[in-house]
Amino acid sequence: MARLVFGMNQSLDGYVDHTEFAPDPTLFRHFVEEARSQTGSIYGRRTYELMRYWDEDDPAWDADEQAFAAARQAQRTWVVSRSRPPLGPGAKLLEGDLADAVRRLKAEHEGEIEVAGPDLAGSLTDLGLIDEYRIYLHPVVLGRGAPYFTGPRPPLLLQDHARIGQDVVRLSYVPA
Repeated sequence: MARLVFGMNQSLDGYVDHTEFAPDPTLFRHFVEEARSQTGSIYGRRTYELMRYWDEDDPAWDADEQAFAAARQAQRTWVVSRSRPPLGPGAKLLEGDLADAVRRLKAEHEGEIEVAGPDLAGSLTDLGLIDEYRIYLHPVVLGRGAPYFTGPRPPLLLQDHARIGQDVVRLSYVPA
């Protein structure tokens, strides 16, 4: 059975605004390795549209960016949306009841499935379907933006922690 993992970069004050800070090369390579090892990703519409540029190969990308694009393109991709956005190669729209569709995915696959996007993660948290939360904590204070947890934080237990690069700490939590 697959495990659902929600992981994102986060500021010290709890925001995930990707335009305000980016991973350093060490953390980016970590994300490349994670993408290579994952079975697939479930995206909310907005995050999927944001990540669509990885569907194209850009000759201006460095080796790490090319590796990330290749890893992402090799994954299964599922998109949760009521608006039926145009989907790229290999992406499928998750239809029907969200809880049933995600339970089916977990039952039909092995390994790790990334949950991408705080709104989708909030819905899946409410349904009790996320198996692990990975917070990549950056030493930045934003004061605004999209929060990592879009609703009340569920009861969590710290499972693991690791320093990645110079200034990021990955905190891994499981539901309590």
